[in-house]
Amino acid sequence: MPNEKQADRMTAGKGFVAALDQSGGSTPKALRLYGIQDDAYSSEKDMFDLIHEMRSRIITSPAFTGDRVLAAILFEQTMDRDIEGKPSTTYLWETKGVVPILKIDKGLAEVADGVQLMKPMPGLDELLERAVGKGVFGTKERSVIGGANRGGIAAVVAQQFEVAHQVLSHGLVPIIEPEVTISISDKAQAEDILRDEITKQLDTVPDGQRVMLKLSLPTEANHYRVFVDHPKVMRVLALSGGYSRDEANKLLAQNTGVIASFSRALTEGLTVDQTDEQFNATLDEAIQSIYDASVAG
Repeated sequence: MPNEKQADRMTAGKGFVAALDQSGGSTPKALRLYGIQDDAYSSEKDMFDLIHEMRSRIITSPAFTGDRVLAAILFEQTMDRDIEGKPSTTYLWETKGVVPILKIDKGLAEVADGVQLMKPMPGLDELLERAVGKGVFGTKERSVIGGANRGGIAAVVAQQFEVAHQVLSHGLVPIIEPEVTISISDKAQAEDILRDEITKQLDTVPDGQRVMLKLSLPTEANHYRVFVDHPKVMRVLALSGGYSRDEANKLLAQNTGVIASFSRALTEGLTVDQTDEQFNATLDEAIQSIYDASVAG
């Protein structure tokens, strides 16, 4: 069963979810934005050491606490590493009061029917068991919707809920993330189909269990309000999806009951050569603005 104190925070706490889960494909870009160029490392190991230093700097910052940050989504390697001599999941919860969540997908398959399903996840049960052993509360899995194709969107949502049921069977709470690409011309239509498909699949969640949803900021404000009030949904999160922080915050504030789960928009403006004072001040400002937008609704 999920940790009750953590479940209470995720259900009713004020704040947002920090997405610190860049994996192999997105790490070089995250490092470049942080001011570390590709020629600064010569192996994947060095790259992951550098991104762990960046994440550790964020997590250990005095600005990063459970007062405003409800949870942090971690990459598998981060879950397996230490922060200040403690397992990262233990440090997050015991030192910072931040709920640990694990990204479990292995990336995206090729485009078919206007969408990208998740790649197969061999060994998922073993990974979920390890996560439980490390005190992780929930998981996150991402697919991408690139057009208003009903068959494609239905397949994405069906796959997401299939994995979610596997996650729930381990006593973890899944975050279902079918991201709608923000630049597509038929985004509003895709969101209509997505809402219908999620509504259908929520009926398959057993009574007494809940999932979380992580969705692109909708074209029409409060488009997903029905999920905020749904008995099978613990929380509705919004991803920044390529919007700048200011724009994402502005859109988020218009969606009642939805909170942020931002990645790039959270780390915007942070660089490796900032002094700790500058870094912490920049992060503090980012966290406050995202917190304000998350509680505005």
